[in-house]
Amino acid sequence: MPNLQGKVAVVTGASTGMGRAITVAMAAEGATLGLVARNADRLEEAAAQARTGGAVLAFPGDVADNDLVKRVVREMVEQFGRIDILVNNAGTNSFHRNLADLSVEDWNRVMSTNLTGAFLFTRHVLPHMRKAGKGLIINISSGAGLQPSAPAGAAYSASKHALHSLTGSINAEERRHGIRASVIAPGETDTPNLDLRPRPPSKEDLAKMLRPDDVASAVIYVATQPDSVAVELLVINPTVRRNYQSDYERYVAEGHTRVALD
Repeated sequence: MPNLQGKVAVVTGASTGMGRAITVAMAAEGATLGLVARNADRLEEAAAQARTGGAVLAFPGDVADNDLVKRVVREMVEQFGRIDILVNNAGTNSFHRNLADLSVEDWNRVMSTNLTGAFLFTRHVLPHMRKAGKGLIINISSGAGLQPSAPAGAAYSASKHALHSLTGSINAEERRHGIRASVIAPGETDTPNLDLRPRPPSKEDLAKMLRPDDVASAVIYVATQPDSVAVELLVINPTVRRNYQSDYERYVAEGHTRVALD
């Protein structure tokens, strides 16, 4: 029997990259899924792929939209009775990364997706998990959530550090209700977002990175632990970790102060 048979899960940022890999992996393990992403067409593609494993509902929209979040949670509970697992995966970054050049609009956009979205979904699933006496919240972070990173940028690093803190707060406040929270911090991962870098990684560099499926495997590992086990932090990195800090420093030296790598 698949390890997540009978489980009901919500995955945000589900349409591409790590989110899509997580979606496919959870579907293969038998989970019933609610998927959230901004791009409706790509989200429907991910949902169609996941439906080979079980029931799937797709919710196009912004994770920082409180009304959308309430609707997702309400409809999932109405249709399936509960939400066992929440995967807060939705994330974004700004093209301009340096503090001196970062606009207020970019700061707010990164925080809204990376942090506020996770807070809203957590806030709205908590009453249902408390009622069930158990639940699992998995927050997808980054190595930038462990160590401030100039290439990742101030907004992204701050949002991911805050996501770690949010995870700790969930555990501190909700473990007495049987609710566990985990934060997974992957190192450099080959996802479509890398194409947005000013200097995309070479094929040789891509070959050294984690794959979205590696992150999905980490999610499955956490999600299939017994209710008595809390994996509070899981860090995964490529075996060979390239030094892309030097790329950032080269850009600064060349005068591209408004351009950096994530």
